Amino acid sequence: MTAGVLYVLTFVSIPTLALYKSVKDDAGAFVLGAGSTTGVQWGALSEVVVGLAGIGTAVVLYPVAKRISQTAALGFVAARLVETCLIFVGVVSLLSIITLRNDVAGTAGTDSASLVTMSYSLVTSYKWTFLLSQSLMPVACDMFLGYVLYRSALVPRILPIIAFIGAPLLLASDIAVFFGAYGQVSPIAALAALPVAVFELSLGIWLIARGFKATPLTDDGEPVRPGRPDTHRTVQP
Repeated sequence: MTAGVLYVLTFVSIPTLALYKSVKDDAGAFVLGAGSTTGVQWGALSEVVVGLAGIGTAVVLYPVAKRISQTAALGFVAARLVETCLIFVGVVSLLSIITLRNDVAGTAGTDSASLVTMSYSLVTSYKWTFLLSQSLMPVACDMFLGYVLYRSALVPRILPIIAFIGAPLLLASDIAVFFGAYGQVSPIAALAALPVAVFELSLGIWLIARGFKATPLTDDGEPVRPGRPDTHRTVQP
């Protein structure tokens, strides 16, 4: 259940598309005083929560995952750590613009043009770190975890199959964005990310509602929901 709650928490940053609008649409105007900083701060906080929850999913699932594949379990943890580190880099970039706005803009001798240029650079840094963190790293995370879940049959097989479909699709989209075929915030990019989002949200809800299927693999791992009949117990090959 804990892993399920953490997976659901990784979706709390969805509102950042709206919360970051003022700074991402016109960083120059924002750093000089246009718009409110409150939305950006809340968006940054939500991304910190996402990063920590992401690490939590890997740590909580590791005891079970390592019984199926030590390599996949470590890969999942490593991918989550890289993802979170990059998320924090992006958050620092946007919070730095707020610091420039509050502590530098408007002070005597400040070069507004340089301040605007620096702000656009920080927003650009955020956009690239977002591509590498919350778009690219889920490809690795879902492939590692999907492999573990498919082999173990701890959840319905349709869930890891969705991951196997979604991860390559998202990777192809990320490569297209990297080379400028279309923007990160575009209908094509959103459609490509949908299967991965469906997998992760569905997995979170399933783990909260049902937990893992009771098997010897879960004896020291993710707690199985109490009251489930022993007839669901399976033996792994």
